[in-house]
Amino acid sequence: MLKRLFVQYRDILLITLIAVPIGVAVGAVDALFGRVLLWITDVRTEHIYWFLPFLGLAGVVILWCYLKFGGRSSKGMTLIFEAGHGASDTIPLRLVPLSMFGTWLTHLFGGSAGREGVAIQIGGTIAHRVSARVPLQNSGKLLLVTGMAAGFAGLFRTPIAATFFAIEVFTVGVLEHKAILPALAASFTASFVSGLCGLEKFSFALTDNIVFTWALIPQLLLLGVAFGVTGGLFSLSLRKTKDLLAKRLQNPILRIFLSGIAISCFSLLCWGGRYSGLGTNLISMSFGQGIYSWDFALKFLFTIATLSAGFQGGEVTPLFAIGASLGAALAPLIGLPPAFAAALGYAAVFGGATNTLIAPMLIGAEVFGFAYLPYFAAVCALAYVFNGDLSIYPLQKRKADDGI
Repeated sequence: MLKRLFVQYRDILLITLIAVPIGVAVGAVDALFGRVLLWITDVRTEHIYWFLPFLGLAGVVILWCYLKFGGRSSKGMTLIFEAGHGASDTIPLRLVPLSMFGTWLTHLFGGSAGREGVAIQIGGTIAHRVSARVPLQNSGKLLLVTGMAAGFAGLFRTPIAATFFAIEVFTVGVLEHKAILPALAASFTASFVSGLCGLEKFSFALTDNIVFTWALIPQLLLLGVAFGVTGGLFSLSLRKTKDLLAKRLQNPILRIFLSGIAISCFSLLCWGGRYSGLGTNLISMSFGQGIYSWDFALKFLFTIATLSAGFQGGEVTPLFAIGASLGAALAPLIGLPPAFAAALGYAAVFGGATNTLIAPMLIGAEVFGFAYLPYFAAVCALAYVFNGDLSIYPLQKRKADDGI
């Protein structure tokens, strides 16, 4: 008994020690990726008409690179989930530069996409390569989860939320609890290193004095349901639109080229690129001034179109923007402070779309303040219940899939 316990804790402590240099490496790569992406965003914003008309051509270049050099890397996040579920033994290292380059081009030319997908692929790929040299039981899965957490934390600098996102995203309702310690170590290390490298964390200090009353319960209930439905609808729309485009435009190069042209035209018509890129402009306006009641819907549509066409990036930051702008739009209708409702939407739509529960609660607390954690918990739990059990990750499993 004592020997078994010794071996068990010895292995997890060794993996935790290995997680620290993984966090250093992932944090450094995240900082490079994130800082270049922010610079690209500034360049595109200042010269929008130089780049936006050529999104279709940029898409052809991205797709050509994947077809020429990518091999299995074209599967992107699917490779990470396959490795996590034991369906694949290798993740090609070329996945990292290809996903970074593709995302940079997508954003430079005005696609509406995120960045977390790249960060998770960076962390997962690096950690999985390390795990091949670690002769410890279950080290492959544990280090993959650890790397994913480090990738998320290095980019968003929210290490606690990143840890729980990585340990709960593979299977709904199941936590990879053995990975908590190494994931925390890698996450805090990656966040610290990316910060040292100049990657700043988005945070907003809420100042609204929210007093719990009976009237607050239906207000939070309405928000939770709305955010959950929005997150679930985003996941469903993304899957259906991908299938529809693949059926109607079977040539992937023609698909991304024509879709890019269409996105460019509509982006130019809609306030000159207001819905291009990450959506950080909408997030800022949601906590200040200038947000429109329809911003969340148009950001929703542009992001679905961009990702369904085959452009690179991720979904999470646009989901933050959709949630924050939706919350700000709903706030005056139900009598809540706009910044408070925007913060709840920022976290809960992300949770509704990824079908995760704990991570969105914690990212809300880490970004907006732990004093509001009870409200994030309530609204994110409602969003989790009312998202239709849908997810932006097609290979995310349910407990029933594992026979539990």
